[in-house]
Amino acid sequence: MQKKHILDGIRVLDFSQHVAGPSASRMMAEMGAEIIKLELAPFGEQIRQVGLKINDRSVYFIQQNRGKKSVCVDMKTDEGREIVYGLVKQADIVLENFAPGAIARLGLSWEKVQQLNPECIMCSISTFGQAGPLATLPGYDFIGQAYAGITGMIGDEENGPYIPLAALGDTMTGAHALAAINGALYHRATGGTGQFLDISLLDCYFHCHEMNVGTISASDGAYSPKPGRHHSAVGPLGVFKSKEGYIVLIAILRRWPDFCEVMGKPELIDDPRFVDDAVRAQNQDILTPIIEQWLQAQESDAAVIKMLGERHIPVAPILSIKEVMEHPHMQERGTVRTVSDRGAGSFEMPGMPLRFSAFDNDLELSAPYLGEHNSEVLTSLLGMDTAAISTLTTQGVLINEPLPDTNH
Repeated sequence: MQKKHILDGIRVLDFSQHVAGPSASRMMAEMGAEIIKLELAPFGEQIRQVGLKINDRSVYFIQQNRGKKSVCVDMKTDEGREIVYGLVKQADIVLENFAPGAIARLGLSWEKVQQLNPECIMCSISTFGQAGPLATLPGYDFIGQAYAGITGMIGDEENGPYIPLAALGDTMTGAHALAAINGALYHRATGGTGQFLDISLLDCYFHCHEMNVGTISASDGAYSPKPGRHHSAVGPLGVFKSKEGYIVLIAILRRWPDFCEVMGKPELIDDPRFVDDAVRAQNQDILTPIIEQWLQAQESDAAVIKMLGERHIPVAPILSIKEVMEHPHMQERGTVRTVSDRGAGSFEMPGMPLRFSAFDNDLELSAPYLGEHNSEVLTSLLGMDTAAISTLTTQGVLINEPLPDTNH
């Protein structure tokens, strides 16, 4: 039988909430894995109630949870825990992003997972990791970012640090988790057993540092990078004030002579103040006004981008989110795509970032209603009958919300 996608046949029991964990399982769903989203009774995933809601459906929730099956269980009951233990026995992966120790207190430590299913891979995502002096602190994306020295590299010295209004750390940590999970699946498939994966936002954020960490260490602290609009080690590389706004421009290495010629300033090529990338970075207070004066004298930002692009000098406009969504490249490539939800209707969201030549990259997926798949999952995987499921629902061990009437 032909696989529907690359992870067809893999089953994930997903306890995760918000973005870091759900982004990992969302990409796995896009790759054909069966994702059983285990939601805790009575309210389920917290982001069901967050952000813009249409017909009581959170657009935020839909984006992070398409392609998943929802089972809502009260794990504080003996019956609820037994259901979860049964599902663990049927799972390839258990994914969670509670605070360290929380899932153990719910009765599902790594030791318990191993006991139930030695072949299972358990991935725990947290802000600071499962152990260490910071492990027990509450954390979110921006908290991990601040501790990792990333926030200190955003903004400028005059006005202080900024935060990016995008879930950079959460989605990147989800991608790191996915890499670890896929590696663990390969290890298991080649004769290994299940294992525990400890993935933290702090580790992943610190992993993003380009050259700062090594340079600070190797220079015994003599090198001290500064936040701002321009790279502190090479130049010109940064954000420049143009005629109509701002552009990002990178004219380093072999592109510097080409850039000088485009500006009509060949004399700058051998100017001792700008002789190489490091010296240009040191003298950016002199160089930046020269570049910005030239940019602001041009016909338009579009004309500048076209001119520099023709000389293969990296340059980009700083687009708004709306401009990105409307850009023909993003539309054609599927970087932005339109999805349809049973409750919220049609809207655009980010596309699947992982592309595979052997499979379609847009599976037909939908986000679940709370507890929508209780009966399907518990019947097919645990052999429970309708009467037992009905009794547990009446007792509040299982929770489900009404589905929309799709006939109207």
